[in-house]
Amino acid sequence: MEGADRLAVGAAQLSLAEPSGLVRRARGLAWLGIGWHVVEFGIAIGAGIAASSIALIGFGADSLVESLAGLVVVWRFGRRRVQLEAAERRAQQLLATCFFLLAAYVGAEAIHSLVAGSHPQASWVGIGLAAFTAPTMPLLAAAKRRVGNGLRSAATVQEGVQNMVCAYLSVALLVGLLANATAGWWWADPAAALFIAGVAVKEGRASWRGEGCCDAC
Repeated sequence: MEGADRLAVGAAQLSLAEPSGLVRRARGLAWLGIGWHVVEFGIAIGAGIAASSIALIGFGADSLVESLAGLVVVWRFGRRRVQLEAAERRAQQLLATCFFLLAAYVGAEAIHSLVAGSHPQASWVGIGLAAFTAPTMPLLAAAKRRVGNGLRSAATVQEGVQNMVCAYLSVALLVGLLANATAGWWWADPAAALFIAGVAVKEGRASWRGEGCCDAC
């Protein structure tokens, strides 16, 4: 019986250690994303102002929203809130708000660019930034989704989904900047941005309804 008791205690300790480790991973991934998005914000805003590119400035604004989403997840897994369902729901709603703000800003700027017929200058710095972000954000999103599903945390999964929105926006930005730089198709960037705004609205609605963690549920 003594050996069985030790096995039971060991199993209980492992079951407690695994969620604790996942919480640390969730925080670490969130801080990693925050750090990169701060750098991304500075590069995008600087390049956007230099090239008079609404798309790049909008991309920089998206980076701020991404940072806010990461801070929401850090807040969600604070010591006093890690086990609170109410904190999880509030985190989902805050992330949904981030999606809606992103959609509103990108959509408004895209429409303004199309109506005004703005012709930004070529920005190879912006092209390089988008080319780097497009393939790396899906990797970060996948890691957050795995951790979120392990914790049954829709907020963590949705924060990863927002990283995917960033990747989509990076692809749209890359296509738009390349088309403008090589073919003079100034309208390609705002047209793609409108699609990204629609995706952001869809994901924001899913987060508000608490549908972000289907795999775990």
